[in-house]
Amino acid sequence: MTKTALTLDLEHTLYGYCRDAGAAVVEEVTMPDNKGIVDTLACQLLAPGQFEWRCYELKVTKSDFHSSAQLSFVGHYNYFVLPLALYEEVAAEIPAHVGVLVYRPYEKVDPTQVATPYPGYLTIVKTARQQELQVPADELLDRFLHSLTREVDKAKRMDQGLQGFGTDQLYRELKRRAKLTDPLYPTPHYYNRFLQDLNQEAITDLTDRATALKADNARLRREASYWRWRAGQGRLP
Repeated sequence: MTKTALTLDLEHTLYGYCRDAGAAVVEEVTMPDNKGIVDTLACQLLAPGQFEWRCYELKVTKSDFHSSAQLSFVGHYNYFVLPLALYEEVAAEIPAHVGVLVYRPYEKVDPTQVATPYPGYLTIVKTARQQELQVPADELLDRFLHSLTREVDKAKRMDQGLQGFGTDQLYRELKRRAKLTDPLYPTPHYYNRFLQDLNQEAITDLTDRATALKADNARLRREASYWRWRAGQGRLP
């Protein structure tokens, strides 16, 4: 499902919030035993071999809050992350042991000032009560590490760009997109645009080469005329 801009802002801010607290954090961690998917899972190392787990569920609308999707509050501390307006609507429905972080966006800043690293900030308006882990600790750690590996792999693929894909794979993807268009911004199909771009690049390259050859030809003609003139003046060595 495509995430809304507000959801992405909450996710970005929450990631920074957890990292600033010294926790390792990753999004969308699938739990064992059909216990759903944790939106954001944070792990704090308290002592060698001793971890504290915090689960965060992000909700941006009332319908989202009342969704039938399973709430994966399996950690030692569990929190909803909500915009202020939504929290005011659903505050009475939040279980006693679940905490709440309220998101507030920053006002539009003066571009001449130092930019903030996050789109908003979080405030604890309800503290979570500690509970026993709802899944085995070793399985939770295993799922957490697998999700971290997934994110590292995604980052490396982004850094590598198209080099990580074979030519045949790229062509298949372009052909698949040949039928896709954006109804709001009607443009040529992706595959056709790709072919047009290739042709245009070839034309531009040939044009540049032709221009360079014309310049070389003109220079050689000038040099030939000069040496003919020198020969006519009897000035050749």
